[in-house]
Amino acid sequence: MKKDKPTVITGTIGVDAHVIGTKVLSRALRDAGFNVVELGALTPPEEFIKAAQETDADAMLISSLYGMAELDVRGFKEKCIEAGLGDVLLYIGGILGVSRHDFEEDVVKFKALGFDRVYPPEADINAAIEDLRADLRARSKL
Repeated sequence: MKKDKPTVITGTIGVDAHVIGTKVLSRALRDAGFNVVELGALTPPEEFIKAAQETDADAMLISSLYGMAELDVRGFKEKCIEAGLGDVLLYIGGILGVSRHDFEEDVVKFKALGFDRVYPPEADINAAIEDLRADLRARSKL
């Protein structure tokens, strides 16, 4: 069933306090016509799930800039499925690993962890919003 406005959850996961990118993304999403539930910084994975359940969210857009995202989201998709959120889109972006490495390795790793889209820290916000719209349309949610 289509809603008037898709609802997305944004926030910075785990013990990451780098919240400015999430704030910019949240503002851009609101300007693009989305309902945004902004969780802010230092958000435990369980809070993303709880917020998505409470708001009937269509997507969760997770940010991490401190390089430890893999630890923070390990088992996250499975927890979403257990919570009845198996159809919620999962996006992650930022500095997802420590040290210099090929970002394509992050893409493979985080898609294997259940994320639908994976973005580098320099990702274009407008392109990500268009990806979100396309993914929601593909699921008949827009």
